[in-house]
Order: sequence, then C-alpha cells, then structure tokens
Amino acid sequence: MPKKEHRQEQAIAALINSGSISEAAEQAGVGERTLFSWLSEPEFKEQYRQARREVVSQAMANLQQVCSLAVNTLADIMKDSEASPSSRVTAAKAALELAIRSVETEDILHRLEQLEETTNNGHSKTY
Repeated sequence: MPKKEHRQEQAIAALINSGSISEAAEQAGVGERTLFSWLSEPEFKEQYRQARREVVSQAMANLQQVCSLAVNTLADIMKDSEASPSSRVTAAKAALELAIRSVETEDILHRLEQLEETTNNGHSKTY
C-alpha cells in the first residue's frame, strides 16, 4: 500500500475517534493543512463517509441486540410496586412513546414504498 493511502487510512480512523481536526491530524501524524486538503478530495471524502457509516451501522447493530432487554427493563419498572410512582410513570410513558413512534415509522416506510411503486410504474429501470 502506498504511503499516502496508509496515512489517509490513519487519518480517517483518527477523524472518527477524535473530537477535532487538529486532534485527528496530530493522531494521524499529518499537518492540519494536509488533512483539510484531503477532506476536499472527493475520493477521501467518500472513504471517510463510508467509514462513518460503518461506525453508525455497527452501533445500530449493538443497539438492536439490547432492545429486548430495554423493553423488559421498562416492563419490570412499570410492574414493580416498590418503584417510585414517578419511575413507573416514566417507564410507561417511554414504552408508549416508543410504540407510537414505531408504528408511525412503519406507516411512513409503507407510504414511501407505495410512492416509489407508483412513481416507477410505467417507467423502465436500467441498472
């Protein structure tokens, strides 16, 4: 792998793991100007965007793994007669809000699918 590509990979990792451009540049061992220059290059920007998407995708997968536990925790708090009334109300409110948001999201996705189907009817797709 050429030296520049390796340094750019290090810079992308540093950008993801740091709080600022200057910190990322320092972590990657490049100057801030170099990093800003790379960020203006379409190929580097795309690689950085893909890396960020992968981080978010992994985080979403981790969240999905604990969803059942979260729901069970809310249910346990709601049913716990020794929990404070405010805790029980907060858990119940959270469960209801999440359920409503879930239904709304499903409805939006369904409507979007219908819209895409309507838009694509009669139009040939080329891939």
